[in-house]
Amino acid sequence: QVQLVESGGGLVPAGGSLTLSCEASETIFSSNPMGWYRQAAGKQRELVARIRSGRDPDYKDSVMGRFTISRDNAKRTVYLQMRRLKPEDTAVYYCHVRNWGIDYWGQGTQVTVSS
Repeated sequence: QVQLVESGGGLVPAGGSLTLSCEASETIFSSNPMGWYRQAAGKQRELVARIRSGRDPDYKDSVMGRFTISRDNAKRTVYLQMRRLKPEDTAVYYCHVRNWGIDYWGQGTQVTVSS
């Protein structure tokens, strides 16, 4: 059972930056994806960014060029650097890992962007 601990959410003005971190309780094989999803109030959860070795990261179109995902396998951690934040980025952000075919989710961290 993989435990995921997220940190880094908060309140930021439009145009600001935040970096989210998610540490896994055990090693995630590098070819297994680690990523971030988000869920805004009244909307479905959606993929924001995903990373796995040997492939280019995947990004939601609306965050391309503003968000950067990275991972440190030695620290079992995935990061999401968010720049030029917009009010529409406001949501609960969830870390996701798929390890050997099983999906794991973090508890979620709130990101609020004020206009």
